Amino acid sequence: MSDSLNGKVMITSSGRSDAIARAQPILSAMCEKLYIFEGEVGAGSKIKMVNGLLEGIHLVASAEAIALGVQAGIHPWIIYDIISNAAGNSWVFKNHVPQLLRGNLTKQHFLNTAVQNVGSILDMAKSLPFPLPLLAVAHQQLISGSSYGHGHNDATLVKVWEKVFGVNLTAAANAEIYSPLELGSQITAKSNTVKRVGFIGLGAMGFGMATSLLKSNFCVIGFDVYKPTLSRFANAGGLVGESPAEVSKDVDVLVIMVTNEAQAESVLFGDLGAVKVLPPGASIILSSTVSPGFVIQLERRLKNENKNLKLVDAPVSGGVKRASMGTLTIIASGTDEALTSAGSVLSALNEKLYIIRGGCGSGSAVKMVNQLLAGVHIAASAEAMAIGARLGLNTRKLFDFITNSGGTSWMFENRTPHMLDNDYTPCSALDIFVKDLGIVSHECSSYKVPLLLSTVAHQLFLSGSAAGWGRYDDAAVVKVYETLTGVKVEGKLPVVKKEEVLHSLPPEWPSDPIDYIRTLDQSNLKTLIVLDDDPTGTQTVHDIEVLTEWNVEPLVEQFRKRPKCFFILTNSRALTPEKATALIKDICTNIRNAANSVGNIDYTVVLRGDSTLRGHFPEEANAAVSVLGEMDAWIICPFFLQGGRYTIDDIHYVADSDRLVPAGDTEFAKDASFGYKSSNLREWVEEKTIGRIPASSVTSISIQLLRKGGPDAVCMHLCSLQKGSTCIVNAASERDMAVFAAGMIQAERKGKHFLCRTAASFVSARIGIIPKAPILPKDLGINKERNGGLIVVGSYVPKTTKQVEELKLQCGQILQSIEISVDKLAMKSSEEREEEISRAAEMADVFLRASKDTLIMTSRELITGKSPSESLEINFKVSSALVEIVRRITTRPRYILAKGGITSSDLATKALEARRAKVVGQALAGVPLWQLGPESRHPGVPYVVFPGNVGDSKALADVVKSWVRPVRLSSTKELLLDAERGGYAVGAFNVYNLEGVEAVVAAAEEEQSPAILQIHPSALKQGGIPLVACCIAAAAQATVPITVHFDHGSSKKELVDVLELGFDSVMVDGSHLPFKDNISYTKYVSLLAHSKDMMVEAELGRLSGTEDDLTVEDYEAKLTDVDQALEFIDETGIDALAVCIGNVHGKYPATGPNLRLDLLKELHNLCSKKGVLLVLHGASGLSEKRIKECIERGVTKFNVNTEVRKAYMESLSNPGKDLVHVMSNAKEAMKAVVAEKMHLFGSAGKA
Repeated sequence: MSDSLNGKVMITSSGRSDAIARAQPILSAMCEKLYIFEGEVGAGSKIKMVNGLLEGIHLVASAEAIALGVQAGIHPWIIYDIISNAAGNSWVFKNHVPQLLRGNLTKQHFLNTAVQNVGSILDMAKSLPFPLPLLAVAHQQLISGSSYGHGHNDATLVKVWEKVFGVNLTAAANAEIYSPLELGSQITAKSNTVKRVGFIGLGAMGFGMATSLLKSNFCVIGFDVYKPTLSRFANAGGLVGESPAEVSKDVDVLVIMVTNEAQAESVLFGDLGAVKVLPPGASIILSSTVSPGFVIQLERRLKNENKNLKLVDAPVSGGVKRASMGTLTIIASGTDEALTSAGSVLSALNEKLYIIRGGCGSGSAVKMVNQLLAGVHIAASAEAMAIGARLGLNTRKLFDFITNSGGTSWMFENRTPHMLDNDYTPCSALDIFVKDLGIVSHECSSYKVPLLLSTVAHQLFLSGSAAGWGRYDDAAVVKVYETLTGVKVEGKLPVVKKEEVLHSLPPEWPSDPIDYIRTLDQSNLKTLIVLDDDPTGTQTVHDIEVLTEWNVEPLVEQFRKRPKCFFILTNSRALTPEKATALIKDICTNIRNAANSVGNIDYTVVLRGDSTLRGHFPEEANAAVSVLGEMDAWIICPFFLQGGRYTIDDIHYVADSDRLVPAGDTEFAKDASFGYKSSNLREWVEEKTIGRIPASSVTSISIQLLRKGGPDAVCMHLCSLQKGSTCIVNAASERDMAVFAAGMIQAERKGKHFLCRTAASFVSARIGIIPKAPILPKDLGINKERNGGLIVVGSYVPKTTKQVEELKLQCGQILQSIEISVDKLAMKSSEEREEEISRAAEMADVFLRASKDTLIMTSRELITGKSPSESLEINFKVSSALVEIVRRITTRPRYILAKGGITSSDLATKALEARRAKVVGQALAGVPLWQLGPESRHPGVPYVVFPGNVGDSKALADVVKSWVRPVRLSSTKELLLDAERGGYAVGAFNVYNLEGVEAVVAAAEEEQSPAILQIHPSALKQGGIPLVACCIAAAAQATVPITVHFDHGSSKKELVDVLELGFDSVMVDGSHLPFKDNISYTKYVSLLAHSKDMMVEAELGRLSGTEDDLTVEDYEAKLTDVDQALEFIDETGIDALAVCIGNVHGKYPATGPNLRLDLLKELHNLCSKKGVLLVLHGASGLSEKRIKECIERGVTKFNVNTEVRKAYMESLSNPGKDLVHVMSNAKEAMKAVVAEKMHLFGSAGKA
């Protein structure tokens, strides 16, 4: 037993399972927590022995630390106050040091017992044999203390340690005390203003500290020898220097956060060192862990510089995360002047600032004491876990026991998980403690304090470094023991190869029970009621109804339909345990009342939960049985094939590519609200029920039973269970699931009642669902819907983040993205939250109306609370904000995709006000597709419920791509590039009114041809913005690619205005200007247009003829010059060149066109090298032969105006009886000409 641990008693028990089962009720009544180790008798005693090892080492380490600190001039109570809240703390230090300093512990009642206990542990280790160097030297120290006084057992322990270490602890403990925290507050309150900070050493800790200063609005210039870190720092908003000297010029404060004393020496006094260039009166904050002697010597050297340089000795503690948050613990010392000058910088970095009296070196002395304890505690953890493994103990259970016992320490709880996971990714490298305990070893010689235990711990770290593990995490010191003895401390289940494991299983049951289930008389089967804790539970069914309300009336309506199954969406995973419990009780009460109202209704309740074991278990199960009554058994079945979840030999696995990872080792197990450790489902049940249901009492249905015994064996097993049992189901295939479902149905028909906690696969097996292919938009008839689709991502799991990254990578060109800040939604003021919500909703409305598929996603940083309930509250704030955004979107989306269980539930029920929906199938395997009910805000809209933890990295992109509207080329340049590749040209037809627009669009749709609606300045003058809007709307609604082009923009002011009207492309016409002026004019407009992703066409040379009352005489016309074209293209950056090769505006002369095809060929050779497209104005009147010759020489766009206008004017000669007849005749006349030209240009059939 471990007694007096905060008034709690724990018991470890071991023995045969039947003996433990009989003794468990009595043992449980005797203690706060019972640990059971099945197997040989003696495991409990072994665990107590390991705990005693740690307590003995921690006792001696505490004594050494206090002695060293006192000898270094630090008040022992100050050491205690700081260390008991730092990484050097242990249960022994926190609870025994005060008693020691007060003289309350005697040799007889404490020390002699410790000597005896430690001695027995060493005897046991000797018999194995197993080396315990730390415990051995601790034993010697205890013996040394025990021998003091030759039998004077009433001597106090403090007097004993005074003799052992030669330090007057009593006098030090009774000396005048002060508050380092109060001194810290005083210093920061009167600190000087600092304008510029230099920072040397941007490693893991330094980078966090420096960026924290940036967040506090300091101007920070940083230096690090690793160049990529400098780039990161610059991207974070900092300034960077190329040397220590460069960052030290003109700074008020210089912070040094390098690894060791040699580096500190180098950056201060080496070549390009800081000291030479620091301005007089500057302050230096040394935050590196160095020896007190080094700091004292450094202060002297700085004084000798005669520059009034001030030094603050300020080592830090707290880790990388706290460094970046500005919440470090800082232990500072120095002169009052130095501390005051640096106080504002220290204040920006700390959560706690301790000011230690005694001048420079005192802060480092306290840090040295902390590191002594931290280092010894890590090494002691390694020694304890290694001997535990050698004794055959379950190291993970051993860890759990010790964390609740007197042998625990901050480092034990923090570092031992690294040992258990065999994960030595460095948080703090092993070589750090080679250095830090090296400082302890050196300083104890200077102070004449014998620190035997700390010295041996140093040797262990040295051994690890010598073995090549210096850059590993410091927990890798355990590898010294593993290498010497051959034991393995690792306590996690192995990752296994999926194919090998599945291949090793027996063959599946030969017949498919789904056929049997489907042939059963439905009237004799229980209705399956699935309480879904988020909407993703429908991921394996189709043609099933989902209710989002659970009043008695809709439940009665469902029961009267006699369905084989229906879902009730509870979204309870988003609630606190208390609210989830109340909700399930309410729903179950209504189910019972509705069933009684209809009469002759029998049902089974399924609590559909997450296949990665997250959710409110056992709270929801307890709530259900409190209403529905005790069940014969609880069934736990998280198998879900589509998500890669397998249960084999009671271990639940999550597939990762070709591997199976134990669920407890995945990111899902680290969930802030529903985290867990156990992958073995028996142990998971015990863990989640906090021991109420011990693992030993949980039964299981094995894969062997399923595959060799079939449904009958399942039925027999279920019927043999004691009432109130818990049974887990192993499964590795859909056939396994069907076999279990068939056996469970048999048991139910014999009168058994079960409450099921399952994933989605069980539901489809239980009701005999046959899977069908994923549903596509064409299956639902929504291909012609015009608005954009809405994708909302709230899930924060790493898999979702990877999927979103891939979505943006693959679909960035067709997707509008709106990222909303989780920090603003959950952590900032209500005003900032409202602003963020409004911004997102307004942008989404605009995008959806513009037919753009729109992604609304939460920022990817995970913000968690200090407790699971706080984390749930943050989740609620984010989810409620997403709801409000979607509520404010007035545009009906073509479809809605919600990513994440909580997100999809809240959007369906709160934003879209759906009370029911129909599951029509899946959009992708494991991704449910609903159609919203008639009462919702968007009746019938397809609603894709995409779980956060389903699919590979490409899954989300695959769904979005399959639901995108048929892709149309949407820019003029894309149309022309496609024409160039296809060997045809696109017609650009001048339009003046609605009839002209309709004629072009109608012809294009009928001929399946791309087209360009072209507006001339004179047409814009008459039709204005309504004409432009008409063209843009027509292009957007067309079923073929159509763009809108502004032609002959010869006025700069007019063109600048036009750029804001929504055109896809513009023609800059400076042909009337001198060549250089044309370049200048065209370049100016080109830059503006390209900033708006508009294609730019320009004319070089000048066409003769008349167009829209603009006439160019023959003598003013000018052919395009090839040499000038090269300069023009290079200078202006245009996309398309309108050339003059003898073509004219309007009618050609009676002699016919005289086109310079040789010149066109030269221009094409030039333009093709420059990536510039060719355009020919004046296509009216050109023969089919000439058109083909031009296309062969690179022309991709022909302007057509005269013939279309002529057709319009001729139609007026037979106007008809009414204006509508005039409009109709005009449209048809123009459409005929446009269609003819499309065939002539070769664009017909190319859409």
